[in-house]
Amino acid sequence: MSEWTAFTDDDAARWISVPAPDDDKYSRGVLGAITGSTSYPGAAVLSVQAAHRTGVGMVRYLGPRHPSELVLARRPEVVTADGRVQAWVIGSGIDEQALKPKRRARIIRALESGDPAVIDAGVLGLFAEHRLTAGGGGRTKSILTPHFSELVALLGRTGIDTDVDAVKQAPADWAVRAAEASGSVVLLKGNTTYIADPDGARLTVSGAPSWLATAGSGDVLGGVLGALVATHRDAIDADAGALAPLAATGALLHARAAELASAGGPIAALDVADALGSAIKSWLNSASH
Repeated sequence: MSEWTAFTDDDAARWISVPAPDDDKYSRGVLGAITGSTSYPGAAVLSVQAAHRTGVGMVRYLGPRHPSELVLARRPEVVTADGRVQAWVIGSGIDEQALKPKRRARIIRALESGDPAVIDAGVLGLFAEHRLTAGGGGRTKSILTPHFSELVALLGRTGIDTDVDAVKQAPADWAVRAAEASGSVVLLKGNTTYIADPDGARLTVSGAPSWLATAGSGDVLGGVLGALVATHRDAIDADAGALAPLAATGALLHARAAELASAGGPIAALDVADALGSAIKSWLNSASH
């Protein structure tokens, strides 16, 4: 098994795309977001806000009326019409059991599109089930972002039984098992984040302030990851191995933004999303010296 490597700020700075003079909103990446729900509308706002603050060119938000209204109130530049995207973020703030047929079908279409995707929360199980039902095997272009209990449920859908206590005892090992079972990069969230690639890359990210353990922080992370994947679509198409360092970059950026927002005190998820631009700026400034 490959050894685990701590991912650094210098590593992450290499994966930040700075727009060139001739770039436009399309060449900078278009992210499709299927996040939030009537029950959890804030997840839509948090994921979309984070994606914009990470530097994506455009976000297409596809969701129910109420979260769509909240997203547009916060970010009027968001497009709520369907269309071409470079990547997806799917699942934050979605309860699989409450999915209506039309939205479930929309998610399945996104999963079948061949576009890279960040899969979070309530769609993790649906992703695993659809992959098995469709006879999927081999490598995907997806990043899965479970916490411990979600990893247990995800593995259960692939026929692997475990429990939260077992995952807590050996999170690195279970992240690898999930990556191999799903054919996807798995980002297992925790005090130390483990990023496992099914083809061998093993990366860790640590150092986030404990104040980051707050409602909605995972929704922010999903938006960050979605933006990074959308802006690096060409690199992913050329080599799916790009997904692991992109996932690690997203986790480290999330942590650095939390540090800036916190300054040693309590924070809320939207504070983290709003600090992402400053965190990126600090990396770019360091890289230029």
